[in-house]
Amino acid sequence: MDQKKALNRYRMDLHIHTCLSPCGCSEMVPTRIIDEALKKRLNLIGVCDHNASENYPAVKKAAEGSGVEVLGGIEVTSKEEIHILALFDCEKNLHAMQEIVYAHLAGVNDSDAFGEQYVVDRHDYIKGINRRLLIGSADISLEATVAHIRECEGIAIASHIDRDAFSIISQLGFIPEGLELDAVELAFAKSEPSDFSGAGRYPALRFSDAHFLKDIGAAYTYALLAAPIIEELRKALHGRGGRRIWNK
Repeated sequence: MDQKKALNRYRMDLHIHTCLSPCGCSEMVPTRIIDEALKKRLNLIGVCDHNASENYPAVKKAAEGSGVEVLGGIEVTSKEEIHILALFDCEKNLHAMQEIVYAHLAGVNDSDAFGEQYVVDRHDYIKGINRRLLIGSADISLEATVAHIRECEGIAIASHIDRDAFSIISQLGFIPEGLELDAVELAFAKSEPSDFSGAGRYPALRFSDAHFLKDIGAAYTYALLAAPIIEELRKALHGRGGRRIWNK
């Protein structure tokens, strides 16, 4: 019966930062992110700021009626300085993961060095400033980070494994056996999972990691889903019930 559900094609970029990220440009505000997503013909995006998620609700509200669906996420920095994308479709689960990260994140942001970390509303107006050191590392191991994401019913993706900084490969040189990732992300078009030790065990996704408007949709992955939700995305990663993913 599951296979008989109507499946729709989604053009996804699930790794987009906002002006909340310390390295995110101030132009990365909700209405402009959605406008750019529409220009790039994306219909499913993910908001994944560094160690934070406060701007997800504003982007989701800004997207209402636009045809762009929005998943909430966090790009967690583990204590090994490894970036892991955590994606959710339930705000309660996203908030639970956020609380775990904040409980293990020390320090205060230096705005002169890293810029301000703006929390905004759906109309792009500044509501506040996050003073935490979001550019820092949470005192949570890689394994515990992935375990917490799964406990919060999210999807865990190893970020940009082909980059030479803040990736599981740059920091460890390999993906540990038994690590319960759902997928790996590739930043460069020529990269393949087989190029990296242990990565071939996981589905590969290509997203933009956009910190500037022009970069939104620079890389994307297609998915065939019955709905833009985590359960469906998980099925697609495993090729279940006719769901699937493919890269351009």
